[in-house]
Amino acid sequence: MRNPQRPVTLDHVDHRLLRALAEDAGVTNKALAGRLGLAESTCAYRIRALREAGVVTGARAQLDLALLGYPLQAMIKVRLGSHTMANVSQLYDALAATPGVLQAFHVAGADDFYLHVAVENAEALRDFVLRHVTSHRVVRQTETHLVFEVRPGAGVLRA
Repeated sequence: MRNPQRPVTLDHVDHRLLRALAEDAGVTNKALAGRLGLAESTCAYRIRALREAGVVTGARAQLDLALLGYPLQAMIKVRLGSHTMANVSQLYDALAATPGVLQAFHVAGADDFYLHVAVENAEALRDFVLRHVTSHRVVRQTETHLVFEVRPGAGVLRA
């Protein structure tokens, strides 16, 4: 588990840079500087500083899962029967490392984990739950919800 750190103080230029990177992480420094009206050197320096501060931790490509052969997405709620630190940690690691898992969330409340998964079809979803989730001895119950559509949220950056 990550240790929470103190928030970094950002100014309006940092926020503009982060919003632009969140929209298109692959944008070139030149294009980004031009779009925001900054000098290229200023833009590069600011992005480097945001990376060094740990605010920007990487860049990811958004994949069209259906075109890759995984058109069915689901959220799987997982409840444990035993909540020792070792059981929780081992299961979390195993679930997050399972092919098909897009995101694994360790949560508070009635459930212990939420898994966002993508699979080929309904049969593959059933097999995923049986082979990779309920096969763990500490799992007491699962509940699977099909995802009809995914939309990105507004995020945390101010407009």
